[in-house]
Amino acid sequence: MIKRFWNKGTKQKIILIVIGLILFCALFILRDDYQPFLLFLRKYLFVLILFVVILYFGIRSFRKTASTPKKLLKGFLTLASVVLIYVVLFTVGMYEYMQTYNVYNNMNLQEIAELPLSRNERIQPYNNIKTMAYESITETQEVSPPQLVRVDDRNQWTMAVQPSQEYFIQRTKDNIEELFSVSSTSPSPRFSNDNRIPATFSIGESLAFSRNTYNAVVQRFNPWQLFNYEPHEAYYMKNDQGNWVQVVSLIKWKGFFFPYPSFGGVMVLETGDHDFNDYLERLLIGKGTFIPAEDVQKYPYLTRQNTLSEKVSRIQAKSMMFLGGFMDPLPWNKKTAVKIPDLKEDQNQQPFVTDFKFEGSVNTAYDGLYHWFGLEPIGVERTGLSISVFIPADGSDNVYYYNHASKKEGLAGVSAMPAKVMESRKEYDWTVNKPVEFRPFIRDIAGKRRLFMLSTIAAKRENSDQFDGGSTPDLALVDVSYKDVVWIDAKHPSKWNEQIIDQLGETWKITERLSDDVVFPNRTKVPEVTKDSITIQKDSLK
Repeated sequence: MIKRFWNKGTKQKIILIVIGLILFCALFILRDDYQPFLLFLRKYLFVLILFVVILYFGIRSFRKTASTPKKLLKGFLTLASVVLIYVVLFTVGMYEYMQTYNVYNNMNLQEIAELPLSRNERIQPYNNIKTMAYESITETQEVSPPQLVRVDDRNQWTMAVQPSQEYFIQRTKDNIEELFSVSSTSPSPRFSNDNRIPATFSIGESLAFSRNTYNAVVQRFNPWQLFNYEPHEAYYMKNDQGNWVQVVSLIKWKGFFFPYPSFGGVMVLETGDHDFNDYLERLLIGKGTFIPAEDVQKYPYLTRQNTLSEKVSRIQAKSMMFLGGFMDPLPWNKKTAVKIPDLKEDQNQQPFVTDFKFEGSVNTAYDGLYHWFGLEPIGVERTGLSISVFIPADGSDNVYYYNHASKKEGLAGVSAMPAKVMESRKEYDWTVNKPVEFRPFIRDIAGKRRLFMLSTIAAKRENSDQFDGGSTPDLALVDVSYKDVVWIDAKHPSKWNEQIIDQLGETWKITERLSDDVVFPNRTKVPEVTKDSITIQKDSLK
């Protein structure tokens, strides 16, 4: 048939060539351009079908009706039905409600009886790291969003030094030639030669056209993946061979009724300069090695790692509001419903990537990086800590939570922390200094596992919306049980426990009726005074 159409004349040949070029571009070159539309269809297909069905039967009934008043009534009812469904699903929020409930039903939840220990606490907050990185680059460069990852069994902030979005020529022809990798536990991270890693990537987040990370990854998707997957965040880390790679976290949309996001695996991009063959591959079929979620655990460098999109972990933590049942988050219930507290002044919201060490009966949990959430009651004035959620940052199935509210511990939540810190140091100018990123600090002290909130004091320059980095920031620890604030020395982490005991030891001893041996195990004991000891001392003096 095509051959006969081709032989009919020049016009038919031009039509076939144009159609062929359109199909070729649609199947290969332009997939990254229309993929957002395919995702839109995937997310809202059920709702769109529902609207189409209502309109179809409404128009059909409208045409069969002879009376004009009845036609107007049926037309009004059809439009009113569509508007009502839209308002209920999207304005009232029922679509998001049902989507979050689907997430809750598909999570592998596991309640833990004891909090894990935190370790390798990061000192500098996200914005400070970003600010200090920008202090170390040139005008035509920018850094990718810093990510906390595991590099050689150490927790590092890694980011790419890439061409700036403002310089189009550099974005089209330059590569990423350098990475920053600085310690997250250092109070004064250095962006000098020691922490600047030479690494060439021909694909990056700020690069243009087929060299853009999003474009290259989407081009790599097969037709099924175009409807179900989307790339989100990019991480720079070492693979099992010790080579630096760019790992792109993928979100997979699951379900037909109210689809929800989940961890979909990763796409791994190798280092290397680009040539003509590389250009053709990127343009036609994209770049990267796809590792599905079920195979991630087969790669040691991706386990205990941070590759989970925060978009996924946030909706997982939010779904904990259904812990009391499907009806509990509704306005007339809310007995156990919880929310993620987002602080207005804090420019990096939860989750906070934290290194935890699990012990005891939690056999399925690994020791490594987790996304931590401190959930609070839904009410605005309720600022207690209800649930601590630990979501494996490598995308593992299990989600762990510790229910503070059910144990009636009476702990202060993240929302209450800024006021506690500000009150403890009234001499600070709190108009330009803000306590930010209240992340968990958990230690075994004085015979008990104790939870604190660790915060960094960040400053803002005049006429700036961003918090700026300091060389050695002030740190504050808030005891969420006693609501007391301990100011600690960022340069001496080994003395933090001692500083905590010096300030809170006497309080714990009195209120918890603990002995001196438990509260002050390292304190030098004063010899007991007896009649015999006094006699001996007198004899020795003689």
